[in-house]
Amino acid sequence: MLKTFWAVLLFALLFAASASFALAQNQPTITPQNSHTNHLLIAVSPVNSQVVWAAGVGGTFVVTTNGGETWKAGTVKGASALQFRDVQGVSDKVAYLMSIGNFTNQFRIYKTVDGGANWTIEFTNETTNAFYDCFAFWTPNRGITHSDSVNGVFPDIRTTDGMTWQSISANMPPALSGEASFSASGTCITTQGSNNAWIATGGSSIARILATRDGGNTWNAYDTPLVSSPSAGNISVAFRNAMDGIVGGGDLASNSSAATATSHDGGQTWTLTNTPPVQGSIFCLAYAHGNGSPGGSEAGFDRTVVVTAETAPNFSSGPAAWSPDEGQTWFEIPGVSGNWGVGFANPQAGWFVGNNGQILKISF
Repeated sequence: MLKTFWAVLLFALLFAASASFALAQNQPTITPQNSHTNHLLIAVSPVNSQVVWAAGVGGTFVVTTNGGETWKAGTVKGASALQFRDVQGVSDKVAYLMSIGNFTNQFRIYKTVDGGANWTIEFTNETTNAFYDCFAFWTPNRGITHSDSVNGVFPDIRTTDGMTWQSISANMPPALSGEASFSASGTCITTQGSNNAWIATGGSSIARILATRDGGNTWNAYDTPLVSSPSAGNISVAFRNAMDGIVGGGDLASNSSAATATSHDGGQTWTLTNTPPVQGSIFCLAYAHGNGSPGGSEAGFDRTVVVTAETAPNFSSGPAAWSPDEGQTWFEIPGVSGNWGVGFANPQAGWFVGNNGQILKISF
């Protein structure tokens, strides 16, 4: 009986070691691409494997229509002093940008319908102390934009026609003292399906997830186990279906606080995963199946997550890592750093964007 026990244990250990070795050898392929800009690129939005939009400082945007073989860079007229913290690609012609600046009215939402040749301002902030961090869309014309709290209220806005934006602050749960979000290259909010959305928050005594099931009409707030303080909390969130999601974050003032947690009940409860092998805090994360259909040919990648990190004290962009099983096992991505945003169209078509106009294609 004892021999049988040790034989089974040895087999289990060898199997686990073999599986880990096989996964470690299955590192993604990283391909540098030329963005034709030296400006920091903060956020990226793959529409599909061919059309991708990205944006960053200096009013800069870039777009490719051939999977990144060539990129076109441009500057939005009148926005050269602004940073674009988020971008939403709809097609090769249609995209949205969200800007921040030093003044209240520099928080804006822009839209193009002609591939970036012209941009229209759809929203200009007038709320003092509002700080719009990120936006996300259910359809090309239905989206939501999230701000830090102001006097205990989240002054969030929503569009239902892709042209005008209305306040939904009265729909939001009351904010905790100091509760805010981190721009996270546009990933502090995520949408799924036709009406689900989740927002990652921190800045207060508890790091929470704000969740809606009806397109923003009503919301619930759920506690998470990540550390929270004025410099810490939930930073980036993603869901692969209506029930299963992951949140990442940490303390931006510490280089040993990276953490992720998963939910399997739509965000109501969260469990910490194993610690990602990166310094700093998790700044941006994405599921590798991207816009693919869970349960289809890419089902094996449903739980594959890629993260970027940010390090103290200057909030510089740090290393990247990936997990094939939603945070139970992690692997560093050798030689990959300096990235802010990451996003996927499918497992073979993902993109990092970051410092000095850096664009890296990532393929599993």
